[in-house]
Amino acid sequence: MRLTSAAMTVLCALALPRHFATAFSRSNSIAAVRHFSSVPTGLFSVKEEVDPGVVEGTDLRVLKYPDPSLRAENSECTEEELKDGSISKIAKEMFLVMYAAEGVGLAAPQVGINKKLMVYNESGDKKKWLDEIVMVNPEIVEFSEARDVEIEGCLSFPNMNGKVERSKWIKVEAQNLKGKKIKKKFKGWEARIFQHEYDHLDGVVYIDRLEEEDRSEVQPVLDELVEEFGEGGEL
Repeated sequence: MRLTSAAMTVLCALALPRHFATAFSRSNSIAAVRHFSSVPTGLFSVKEEVDPGVVEGTDLRVLKYPDPSLRAENSECTEEELKDGSISKIAKEMFLVMYAAEGVGLAAPQVGINKKLMVYNESGDKKKWLDEIVMVNPEIVEFSEARDVEIEGCLSFPNMNGKVERSKWIKVEAQNLKGKKIKKKFKGWEARIFQHEYDHLDGVVYIDRLEEEDRSEVQPVLDELVEEFGEGGEL
């Protein structure tokens, strides 16, 4: 299905208010409507894609394809790193970048840190800090057989999007910033956010999940990104 000017885009830092997600799910479109750029949101964003560049309070930056960090192996966060506060510091700075990018979620490899760490806030509203979620060393232990398709995009892949099929619900095991084990079941909007960011921790990016037709549509933009990056990129 070709996207129209009213199409939505699910950003890698995924975020959209619940009432938008519900309304647009009927047309298989969760994400950002560029023409509605005055409406604030988050990972999936109702605002136009934003490259935040320099973000106050952190040296972290959103990396763009084909940066090798997006394909590199990601190691687990250690008990020592959790105890000394280094992972907590990284998570805090990731939220700064995520909000600056009008996102709802962000994975550590996207900012050049190859650790199994992700952050998200399904509301995308930094004022709703109680909705902030940090997942350390997450693992999806069960996927639903029921699946659906939505339009996704990614901050590491500017100016493109495509249809991605994912499970409607998932069961997850992870740790929090104190090292405590977490078991959760996510469904709907939150399940899609989680799966999108979780892919990054496996070195998988959303274009890997596009059908051949959708991949061919975004290939010219991918070629431009590769040319911009220069030597040393990882496709």
